[in-house]
Amino acid sequence: MNIARREVQPRDVEIDILYCGVCHSDLHTARNDWSGTKYPAVPGHEIVGRITKVGSEVTKFKVGDLAGVGCLVDSCRTCDSCQKDLEQYCLNGNTGTYNSKDKYLEQQTYGGYSEKVVVDQDFVLRIPENLDLKAVAPLLCAGITTYSPLRHWNVGPDSKVAVVGLGGLGHMAIKIAKGMGAHVSLFSRTPSKEQEAKAMGADEMIISTDENQMKNAKGKFDLIIDTVPYDHDINPYILTLGVSGTLVLVGYLGEMEDMLKTVPMILGRRSVAGSVIGGIKETQEMLDFCGEKNILPEIEMINMQDINNAYERMLRSDVRYRFVIDMQSLKG
Repeated sequence: MNIARREVQPRDVEIDILYCGVCHSDLHTARNDWSGTKYPAVPGHEIVGRITKVGSEVTKFKVGDLAGVGCLVDSCRTCDSCQKDLEQYCLNGNTGTYNSKDKYLEQQTYGGYSEKVVVDQDFVLRIPENLDLKAVAPLLCAGITTYSPLRHWNVGPDSKVAVVGLGGLGHMAIKIAKGMGAHVSLFSRTPSKEQEAKAMGADEMIISTDENQMKNAKGKFDLIIDTVPYDHDINPYILTLGVSGTLVLVGYLGEMEDMLKTVPMILGRRSVAGSVIGGIKETQEMLDFCGEKNILPEIEMINMQDINNAYERMLRSDVRYRFVIDMQSLKG
């Protein structure tokens, strides 16, 4: 389809898209799993490219700069959340990169599975020059989704962090937590993942189905990042939190069938929380951090023509660990 992009406004930049990551949200949107998709839909919110046009009032970028666009392209900018650089929690509703209301055109926003995108400079991100460009794209969702809670709960060299699940989010949580200096553990049901997890920075792996290993981990962790994207029982993990520890859900949106048991929470001042992506300021901070530490996701490159097969493989967890689309294939 031919996508209608707005003309570059005074504060806009136009980006020629080079790479776009593939997120589970893309799959859910494409298949209307969340019952809100407006067709035709163009997913993609892990966008990396080069700026080809800038508006007359643009001061942050110039033509030729590398740039990124994540999950947001606008917000109200005036509410309490936006004033605190928390646009992801905009109280008046932010504007998603796709399947959101475009305030300039009478249509929904269209994402990065396309040749170009036009975005206000305040929602465009600088890409560190030293990073491998094709692998940067997933940082704009998977990277910030895990970085934000690690920063919010003040993870550092004295922290003991555990990650539940070794997928697209989980492997980034391990790398970033290790980059912050934490002692990092992985909860997994799959013993064969141990070597790979340790290669990414995990100090140990705990088999979540092994009663003895779970018992030995009781009261150990300051923070648990739970990246599992489907309904699961979190009660066993809460027991592995220390006093005042927190389990943060970042992977699953929906109702949980298992009742939350409050006794270990009350008796240990433990918390269960949630977190979603990050604001623009924090996302830039994450990119700069990854540039400094040379942290990148593990990726598999695909052509645009292979996206439906990629979606099927994602459903089977047959990806190590994020797909990235070479957008030049769209022009082929």
